[in-house]
Amino acid sequence: MAWTPFPYADEAYVHTAASLKKAWARLHLGDAEPFPKKAALVDAWIAFHAGDFEQAVSLGLAAGIDGYAVAHKASCIYATYLEKSEKKKIAAFECVAERCERHQDEQPANAAAWYWHAYALGRYAQGISIVKALAQGIAPKVRASLDKTIKLAPAHADAHIALGTFHAEIIGSVGAMIGGLTYGVKKEEAYKAFRKALELNPDSAIGRIEYANALVTLEGKKKMDEAVGLYRQAAAVDVKDATERLDVEAAKQELEDE
Repeated sequence: MAWTPFPYADEAYVHTAASLKKAWARLHLGDAEPFPKKAALVDAWIAFHAGDFEQAVSLGLAAGIDGYAVAHKASCIYATYLEKSEKKKIAAFECVAERCERHQDEQPANAAAWYWHAYALGRYAQGISIVKALAQGIAPKVRASLDKTIKLAPAHADAHIALGTFHAEIIGSVGAMIGGLTYGVKKEEAYKAFRKALELNPDSAIGRIEYANALVTLEGKKKMDEAVGLYRQAAAVDVKDATERLDVEAAKQELEDE
């Protein structure tokens, strides 16, 4: 397939192996990913952070199971933000979810195998509609993979964001009572998860965006001012790589749409 190029190419996002290692802790506060031991994977992550998602996927898959984490992430970020075709986007998330299941079998202690499984299934659900996804039995799989991620990597801020979104979107789709009884979701747990995520990763633009989306979903107009404040904070984040730039541009778009 033809990949849509990252539209905000910037030298500031391009690393050497040495500069990537130095910046790694800040760049990976969200996913708690360890610095790679193999040079080929360092190259894959350099491509990822620069916004060359096609190259990141290619190099990651070429490295075998140890490269799955960067391949999962690059595939998911690309599909979320840059893929124009809804059909291709949904197919990409299905592909990542299937690959994650193989990853879980081979590296059950790798948090990335579980987190990207939950992420891919969650985005797939958004693509086909949450109600349809609930009917397909996807919710328990997402929840199980998020719980496993957090058990393996308690500081995985992005998993806490996803957990908050999980609670909010199910309540938004089926209501608080059915959501609570059937899926164990609660409004308070959504907010608690977002607060935890921002405590772990204070510079997270996507954490603020998803928190704002959840406020609108769960509270409607009465929380709109708070949501707009979160979008503004997200739009002002000091961007360090291509993914963060895409998050910030998404926040700016939300503000324009208000």
